[in-house]
Amino acid sequence: MVIRPQLPETGFLRLKQIVGDPKAEPPIPAILPISRTSFLNGVKSGKYPKSIKLGERTTAWRVEDIRELINSVGSSA
Repeated sequence: MVIRPQLPETGFLRLKQIVGDPKAEPPIPAILPISRTSFLNGVKSGKYPKSIKLGERTTAWRVEDIRELINSVGSSA
C-alpha cells in the first residue's frame, strides 16, 4: 500500500517533503518519485520550480508550484 501525502492548499514544502525521506522517523513519503539530486538538477536547469529562501539556511518551494508541476507531468504522461 502506497501512502500519498496530502498537499495543503497554500504554503511551502521543504525538499524532504517533495522527494521523501525513508530514513526519517516516521518515514516521509515522496510526492515526486525522484532523487534529491535529480530534483535539484531539474531546479537548476529550469525543469522544476525555483526555490524560495525563507531564511539563511531554509529553502522551500511553494505548494502551488509543486501542484502545478504534478499536474503538468500527469497530463503529459
